[in-house]
Amino acid sequence: MNKMSDTPDNTLPEGQDAGDTSGRRRFLAGAGAACASAALISVLGPAVAKDGPSGSFPTADFDWEKHNWGYGIDANKCIGCLRCVDACKNENGVAKDANHFRTWVERYVYLEGAKRPLIDSQSHPDNIAVSAPNASRFDDRYKNEKVEKAFFVPKMCNHCENPSCVQVCPTGATFKTKDGAVLVDKEYCIGCQYCVQACPYGARYFNEIERRADKCTWCYHRISKGMNPACVEICPVGARVFGDMNDKNSPISQFLKDNRVLSLKPEMGNRPTCYYIGIDKEVS
Repeated sequence: MNKMSDTPDNTLPEGQDAGDTSGRRRFLAGAGAACASAALISVLGPAVAKDGPSGSFPTADFDWEKHNWGYGIDANKCIGCLRCVDACKNENGVAKDANHFRTWVERYVYLEGAKRPLIDSQSHPDNIAVSAPNASRFDDRYKNEKVEKAFFVPKMCNHCENPSCVQVCPTGATFKTKDGAVLVDKEYCIGCQYCVQACPYGARYFNEIERRADKCTWCYHRISKGMNPACVEICPVGARVFGDMNDKNSPISQFLKDNRVLSLKPEMGNRPTCYYIGIDKEVS
């Protein structure tokens, strides 16, 4: 599968030398606000520095102050095909092994008489064994079992309103955009993995090659161009929904209007903007 689109480049602002580390030193000295702006520039290009009358970001024709993104997942529809996982890897250059992923799917199976479900994901060794090199799948281990209930739950970064990963990052590499996304600036990430440990959803991993933290970005390079995230685009059953919550006619606004939604681990106080239907209390 080819990439759906090109990822944004890391063009430095005009006049800035690639070896200039003064911005980082200023941050470490305490100039957080100045460095946060530099971080946005380094990860998403010089357009943010222009910030004209419309407050454009990250491109001249996109205004991040006019959007408020949200994500919906209908576990009643998910069939566990894992196309979303593979599409995400192809779109965002995620390692093709089973231990690195920006989004994943968990299988919950209640056997007859059981009070708790059996849970596995695409990274379980038995599922890896039946998967093709570039196509993940679940095995059929329960075909001879008496199953009372089973469902699949897609998971990813929840792009929280109060993200703990942002709070613990010592360099400002993890930041929240004005339109609701939580992103990582690879130029400022020092690979301390505090954010990986702080995320209550296990939604971050460490990229050993680049020596930095990585996670779902909602395919920010796509949504800022009016497209859906790759996982939403590829889903054959419409289990994933994305859109602008400021637009009452958007798919996510309709999803929130028509359903009584839940979020994962609300007791943590992160206030996720990823909303679920079709899950039970055992999902966390």
